[in-house]
Amino acid sequence: MKVNRDMVVRAALKLLNEVGLEQLTLRLLGRELKVQAASIYWHFASKEALLDEMATLVLAEGASQLIPARNTSDWTAWAVAFGTGLRKVLLGYRDGARMIAGTRLTNTEYMKTPERMAARLVESGFTVREAVVLLSTVYNYTLNFVMEEQAVFPQPGVRSPQYDIASRNARLDPVEFPLMRQSGAILFDRFDRRYKEGLDLIVRGAASQH
Repeated sequence: MKVNRDMVVRAALKLLNEVGLEQLTLRLLGRELKVQAASIYWHFASKEALLDEMATLVLAEGASQLIPARNTSDWTAWAVAFGTGLRKVLLGYRDGARMIAGTRLTNTEYMKTPERMAARLVESGFTVREAVVLLSTVYNYTLNFVMEEQAVFPQPGVRSPQYDIASRNARLDPVEFPLMRQSGAILFDRFDRRYKEGLDLIVRGAASQH
């Protein structure tokens, strides 16, 4: 079977959902595709190079989810859509946030979307620097938030035993740590609510300057 780069990348994303980021290797991918490892290495010299291509494809294909459903001049709608859409894209893959973190885009297809977002912000009175800082803050917040979210729930609906709230509270003295005991349910549950609250803080902070 002859494979091309696109086949390899899409197979890698499928395998990522099955085995997770640590277990994803070029050799395992070769076995999955029923080809020699050399066929995979011919396209990608390293796992890092493969991850760059995987991240590029995920972001490019998910870009349409990062903009408001309806065209609007309200910059806050663009900022919120960017964050909520990016979170949805990352959650679409097991270890999605960790897979994308630190990668480098291999083409400019995804960049068309943040270019549109930045243009909307500049039209609304932001300087280029302010637009870049806001979008990068939303991006970094979302990426790190989803990393934590996927650590707690490695697979949708399946909580890691390491993040059992009752066990955590049992280790915290109620007299010494009354607030930390209450924080567990906020930090490690109902991620949808906390993500929206954090994103709202970022957007309101930007709005206070405009």
